[in-house]
Amino acid sequence: MTEPLLMTTARVTTFDGERLLTGASGFFFERAERLFLVTSRHVLHDDASEHRPNRIEVEVHVDPVNLTLSHNVSVWLYEAGKSQWRQGADSGGEIDVAAIEIDRALLPAGVQLCCFSEEHLQVAPDEVEVGASLLIVGFPLGFHDTMYHLPVVRQAAVASAFGIRFQGQGLFLTDARTHRGTSGAPVVMRAPGTGATLPWKLLGIHSSRIDMGTRDVNLDESLGLNAAWYATILLTLTANPILGRS
Repeated sequence: MTEPLLMTTARVTTFDGERLLTGASGFFFERAERLFLVTSRHVLHDDASEHRPNRIEVEVHVDPVNLTLSHNVSVWLYEAGKSQWRQGADSGGEIDVAAIEIDRALLPAGVQLCCFSEEHLQVAPDEVEVGASLLIVGFPLGFHDTMYHLPVVRQAAVASAFGIRFQGQGLFLTDARTHRGTSGAPVVMRAPGTGATLPWKLLGIHSSRIDMGTRDVNLDESLGLNAAWYATILLTLTANPILGRS
């Protein structure tokens, strides 16, 4: 099998019925034997852009050696008119992260994937210094290894004080070159002592690029900064029952 980190992340395609809408990134998170796909909430629903898919397809590998073999798992986003994903909010407003549980019965025989878990969450902020080296694993503009169905990795750095809510929101900044299609990608930091097969800490979920409305597009380059929501929100979104609900 290839580098396990690359097997945590899957290409997510959104549909309205059979009509193709957008492409994005997502990753697998396992808790108490339950499997979740995590992505940006705006990938699944976004009123501002009138983006309202009713299902997604998630591409997974089905052979541990022959990575050219893949399968698209179709997941409906609504049941009886009720959304099936979990999203959260806090004192700073809505959090642009969603987790949707994947019924393992939907997965093909021989499915090959790697999952983050609670042990991969970075809960001690003082262990992450500003400027620390990170990776963002995803599908920028849908670009990926189309033969072996693998994502690509971008270098990044922590660009704001980790553990402090940037401008009062549950996110921190990264310095990295990103594109559409990266939404929902895991933001990770190498941690050799974490897990035997997946030695990475999961710090955040990439959401979007950050820009300034006052920027002169003719004189000033884009900031090159991005919003990443703290991954510890997954402790809430994957709780059973979800915390804060009956």
